[in-house]
Amino acid sequence: MRPTVHDMSTAELTMLADLIHTLDNAAPECDPRERVLEGVTRLLRADFCASFVWNGDTGTNERPLAHNMSGENLDRYLNWFQFRDPITRNLRARRRATPVRAVMPQSELEKTEFFNEFLRHDGLHHGINLFLFQGDRDLGDLRVWRARGRPDFQRREIELLDVLQPHLCRAFARPASPLAALSARERQVAELVARGLTDKDIAATLKIGYATVRSHLNHGMAKAGCSNRAELAALTHRY
Repeated sequence: MRPTVHDMSTAELTMLADLIHTLDNAAPECDPRERVLEGVTRLLRADFCASFVWNGDTGTNERPLAHNMSGENLDRYLNWFQFRDPITRNLRARRRATPVRAVMPQSELEKTEFFNEFLRHDGLHHGINLFLFQGDRDLGDLRVWRARGRPDFQRREIELLDVLQPHLCRAFARPASPLAALSARERQVAELVARGLTDKDIAATLKIGYATVRSHLNHGMAKAGCSNRAELAALTHRY
């Protein structure tokens, strides 16, 4: 039985339905996280949302995406703070929407380097996390936060994530196209390559430098596993 969600406005019910539709119909060339992070943040009346993918081979979090968090701080997490993170391992073990306070009291969290040097950097204070699995396969996560002075997450937000969880799992588990790893700009360059434009034409169309086009193209080909622009063009046509 689907859980009942309390305290929902008409606009929020529409937002929830739109998120479910987006997740259930996400194209394989898109990372579904890019489509829903902002909406999840708004639906949960939150201020920040980040998402990582777990690499079981290296035992590290990778491929961060975020709403309202700085790229610099995400890099600091990847390079340093994920190894000093006192909450995520225990939250991941829950495998369902869980407020951070359930694994560490707020007063204890605020004593940690993780809180004072990482979370406070972007203003994160109260958190709720959801880690998604397909059997034992770790699909990724949502880490949703509110700023200091905002109320902590409660029953409403747990219920909403419970509703979204099966849709998130299906979307995150869906086989991605080789183009899914490309950034928005790399995908844009790939699409123009597929239309037959030269690098100079692409630079003029996007109003960026020729060297920047070459950089996006080379990165896009490497991510997509293409050895030349013809292969990238063919792959872009396919997807």
